[in-house]
Amino acid sequence: MITNILQRNNVQMGGHGPRTLLFVNGFGCDQTMWRYITPAFFEHFKLVLFDHVGGSLSDTNAYEPLKYATLHGYAHDVLAICKQLDLQQVTLIGHSVGAMIGVLAAVAEPKWFQQLLLLCPSPCYFNEPGYYGGFDKDDINAMLQFMQTDYVGWADTFAPLIMGNPDQPSLADELSHSFCQTIPAIAQQFARVTFLSDNRLDIAHLKTPCVVLQSANDLIAPPEVGAYMEAHIPGSTLITLPVAGHCPQLSAPVETLLAMEACLVA
Repeated sequence: MITNILQRNNVQMGGHGPRTLLFVNGFGCDQTMWRYITPAFFEHFKLVLFDHVGGSLSDTNAYEPLKYATLHGYAHDVLAICKQLDLQQVTLIGHSVGAMIGVLAAVAEPKWFQQLLLLCPSPCYFNEPGYYGGFDKDDINAMLQFMQTDYVGWADTFAPLIMGNPDQPSLADELSHSFCQTIPAIAQQFARVTFLSDNRLDIAHLKTPCVVLQSANDLIAPPEVGAYMEAHIPGSTLITLPVAGHCPQLSAPVETLLAMEACLVA
């Protein structure tokens, strides 16, 4: 069973130390997206990285549409990895929707987690009365329809918007390539689950110490979202990185790493 879970999610481990950093990828991303961050932690932390089922080198045959019809299915995988590896003193570092997956895991079974670092998170991507998520629902539905009609075209169009930093076009190319490593039908369902989920009520139940790291200029998770999370997660801290784009671990790794190192509890 342990082997099955490790193979299913392409779990990779390294590093040394009594504390564990567990990295949770965002939509369409694999664990290589953390490559500029992880070397700095290798000496003093155990590192655990994995891929969501359906993406990259995971076991795509293990994908269950019903299980992954909500983010709770992905949170269940996070908890399964924690249990099978018997992880201790876990700091979960989640990016984008991976941050919300981490929140759901920590709300469900807080005993595994010492701290959450949430990078560019959003509990809800669409606007509602009194809440600015950044997108109208009609725009999200149009984007999802574009994915279904022309997946490669969608990847090539949206990767630069998500990544930002047009002065580094290779990063958008990498993100587009990462999108295209996922089976389109699986990516389309994950996108629907990501962009149409509303986890605003869930974040209020988070008891684990939490730091929200947001980009100053992020099309996907605008500053209003970070402010909302700080206001609604008890005892949370908000840090705004002086960078642009939704994937600062790639586009601004130095600034992102410095903020993470400062946030890790002693």
